[in-house]
Amino acid sequence: MSANWSIVERTKHFALRIIRLYSSLPKSTEAQVIGKQVLRSGTSVGAHIREGKRSRSDAEMISKIEVAQQELEETLYWLELLIGSNLVKGERLDDLMEEANELIAILVTSSKTIKHRKKVTTKSES
Repeated sequence: MSANWSIVERTKHFALRIIRLYSSLPKSTEAQVIGKQVLRSGTSVGAHIREGKRSRSDAEMISKIEVAQQELEETLYWLELLIGSNLVKGERLDDLMEEANELIAILVTSSKTIKHRKKVTTKSES
């Protein structure tokens, strides 16, 4: 993934990759049920990030970032189930799972930074 991409661009690209994955899954009931879960959680990440960009407060932004983290964790879970159930080969999802983990790391850092900034601002106002 390009280091110059913003988090909004990266999460949108992630969602598009999830959509392509879902479209390529086998048509078995199991694959489609798990696939819909991946589709829902994987595409919602970017929506939460975009909502967070329009936050009215740091607390609201932190909340949106943390929900996006949860959605990424859920997406990883469903991807692991696709692999564990032999519906998809692990190598096929390696890059997607790596990107999910990188996005989680970025979002954890972002929420910590905002929380720290909030504490510093609160202390300086006292």
